[in-house]
Amino acid sequence: MNELIIGIDLGTTNSEVAVVEQGKVRVLDDAGRKILPSFVGIDDNGEILVGETARNQYLVYPERTIKSIKRLMGEDTHVDLAGQAYTPQEISAIILKRLKTIAETSLGLGRPVSKAVITVPAYFSDAQRQATRDAGAIAGLEVVRMINEPTAAALAYNHDQSTPQRMLVYDLGGGTFDVSVVNVEGGVVEVLSSHGDNHLGGDDFDQQIVDYLLDHLRATYDVDASKDSKAMARIVRSAENAKFQLSDQPYARIEEEYLLEHEGSAVHLSVELSRMVYEEMIEDYINATFDALHIALKGAKMTADDIDATILVGGSTRTPCIRERLVDEFGFEPHGEVDPELCVAMGAAIQAAMIGGQQVDTVLLDVTPYTYGTSAIGMLKGDYYPYTFVPIIHKNSVLPIRKSEAFATSHDGQEAVDVTIYQGEDPDALNNVKIGEFRVEGLQDVEAGNIITLTLELDLDGILHVSAEEKQTGLEKSITIQNALSRFESAALDTAKQRITSLFGQMESDPDIAEKHEESPEATAAPEIEAAKNLIAKAEGLFDQVTAEDREDMIDLIETLSSCIEANDIEGLAEPTEQLADIIYYLES
Repeated sequence: MNELIIGIDLGTTNSEVAVVEQGKVRVLDDAGRKILPSFVGIDDNGEILVGETARNQYLVYPERTIKSIKRLMGEDTHVDLAGQAYTPQEISAIILKRLKTIAETSLGLGRPVSKAVITVPAYFSDAQRQATRDAGAIAGLEVVRMINEPTAAALAYNHDQSTPQRMLVYDLGGGTFDVSVVNVEGGVVEVLSSHGDNHLGGDDFDQQIVDYLLDHLRATYDVDASKDSKAMARIVRSAENAKFQLSDQPYARIEEEYLLEHEGSAVHLSVELSRMVYEEMIEDYINATFDALHIALKGAKMTADDIDATILVGGSTRTPCIRERLVDEFGFEPHGEVDPELCVAMGAAIQAAMIGGQQVDTVLLDVTPYTYGTSAIGMLKGDYYPYTFVPIIHKNSVLPIRKSEAFATSHDGQEAVDVTIYQGEDPDALNNVKIGEFRVEGLQDVEAGNIITLTLELDLDGILHVSAEEKQTGLEKSITIQNALSRFESAALDTAKQRITSLFGQMESDPDIAEKHEESPEATAAPEIEAAKNLIAKAEGLFDQVTAEDREDMIDLIETLSSCIEANDIEGLAEPTEQLADIIYYLES
């Protein structure tokens, strides 16, 4: 029996879930809708809203609704939802949990769905990928594979096709842009190069229209509507609708009656926007996508003449000027026959079916969109420089990949080396993104030139593993790069999982959580209290390993947590729990 694994496109604006049944890809629907808006909200009764209902609430209660959370994945930040602070992983987990429920209901399995393939932008960093994996875990899903969105689209178009092709996948979604060059031959989809921007998409197009409407209101009524949250929510929705209309029509009429009051009078929004004016507004963004397109072609050592087909992915590709620009660039019409908003989920389902043991005549080879390396003393612009970037895994390398490089100590009797890992392309390491560091101590007392071998390994999900070894003795230190918000400890992950599950009112439906509650004599205790107790126990176990200053800080936080636990003050637990978790994380890094 084949294992059921669902395919998920977790999008900035919309999300979808799909499966392969009897060789056919099926995008699962919720009450007839195949697309779930990536909105999360809390209603008047404290109930969780996900999808269309949350999107509708955004017009009235924007302060109780979250949108475009994907843009914050991998960042060390929180968002406010109805007065409560949530991480981007938790908000994404709410969307994933809803998709999981849609799959379970649509498939009528009578049992939970527990595994998924989730797509990510090709240009997502290690931290963003790890944050996505954490979101899956919080939602109760084992993320068995993450694949790049353009790769998934290529899979959707190549399914059951055997003609060799070199494809360019142009993926412009709500919040991110990717372009990938792929080679499809003999059932193998090989990504040759990728480039893109994690902060460029339809949301930016919407903002241009929003700014246009705000300027119109200032000129007409001398009013700044940006200070009224409810008016802004309606303006944003109007901008989105105008963008959709302009995909098919040369003009869009924007009407919002009684938008707000100003000096005792009602302010009405009434304006016509032409496609020509709109496309002038977004021209710089479109130009940026074509700059990325040329970089991707160069990375694949190709020109436009080498491309056999182009594929449109993402709802924002419905903008007519994009199709026109691609025709000008390549000389033929791009493919868009598979719904641009569904093809990524379809590709994820195909990959999931392959992993689950179903017969699928496609093999996937993916690449890393970044170069990873370290810094060392070397020549830069003709001078010795201590932070010269040394690439180890190069951009567009096929995954999985493992690469090593040898380095030598710089002075006699050197007892330790500091290893810093960077992500980027600049020869000056300090201009790249630092994603991790560690120290190897206890080296031999020998002359300069002691060889240290540094190994970097990227797995199929693009997660980076690093190890450094003293060649002569085998002394080794290794880490898995975990950036800011990738630092969910197991206790914190359990807390987030229970917190999100409880929002759905399904605490006991999760077998993992139910089993823990049955076994625990304190099953009625709030999950935040249980997590705080676990964190205190972990902190106390580290007392022998920390400095006096750190120990003092930890004791103060433990006392605060203990007082909150005794008083059953759940809200008061949040800040000291986060602070103590941070200290433990850095002590164990």
